[in-house]
Amino acid sequence: MAMQVNATRMVLLSLKKRLNIAKRGHKLLKQKQDELLRVIQKTISLLASMRKEVEEELIKALRQFFLAQAYQDKDIFEGSFLLLDTDIELSMEKEKVMNVPLPKYQKSLKGEIVSYGFAMTSPTLDVALTSLMKVFERLIEMAQLEKRITLLAKEMDKTRRRVNALEYILIPEIESTVREINMKLEEREREKNSRLMIIKDVIRG
Repeated sequence: MAMQVNATRMVLLSLKKRLNIAKRGHKLLKQKQDELLRVIQKTISLLASMRKEVEEELIKALRQFFLAQAYQDKDIFEGSFLLLDTDIELSMEKEKVMNVPLPKYQKSLKGEIVSYGFAMTSPTLDVALTSLMKVFERLIEMAQLEKRITLLAKEMDKTRRRVNALEYILIPEIESTVREINMKLEEREREKNSRLMIIKDVIRG
C-alpha cells in the first residue's frame, strides 16, 4: 500500500534515501537475528550437556552423604552440620553480547566447607561436602546460562518483529510509493510534452 505523500521530485528523492536506509537496516537486523539464533542454540546445547553432568555429580554427592551417614552415629552426623562456618555470597556483573546485557554470576566463599572436627566424623562426609560445593558451582553456571538464554530469546523476538516490520510493511510501502510517484511524474512529463507540441503546432499554423 502506497503512502499518502505529494508526488514531487523532492519527496521522491527523500523516499529513495529512506528506502536505502531501511534496506541496510533490514540487512543488519537480519544478520543480528541469525547471530542471536546461533548463540542461543550454542548456549542451549552447552546447558543440556552441563545439566546431564550436574545430575550425575549430584547423584554421586548424595550417595557419599548416605555412606557418611551410614558409617557414623546419627547425632554426630547431624551435629557436624551445626559446626559449619561458611558464608557464600553471590554477586552479578553484566557483559554485553550483541548489545544485550547478560548476567555473569560470581561466587565468593568465606570460611571453610569442612569446619568440624575430624575425630568423630567419616572422611566420606568431607568428600561429600566438597563434591556438593562443586555441584553448587555448576548450578550457578547453569542458572547463568538459563538467564542468558531467556534474555537472548527476548532480544531475538524483538529483532524478528523489527525485521518483519521492515520486510513486509515499511519497505514494500516505500517501494510502492516510489513507483506511484515515478508514474505520476512520468505522466506529468508526457502531458507537458503534449502541451508543448500543441503550442508549437499552433504557433506554426
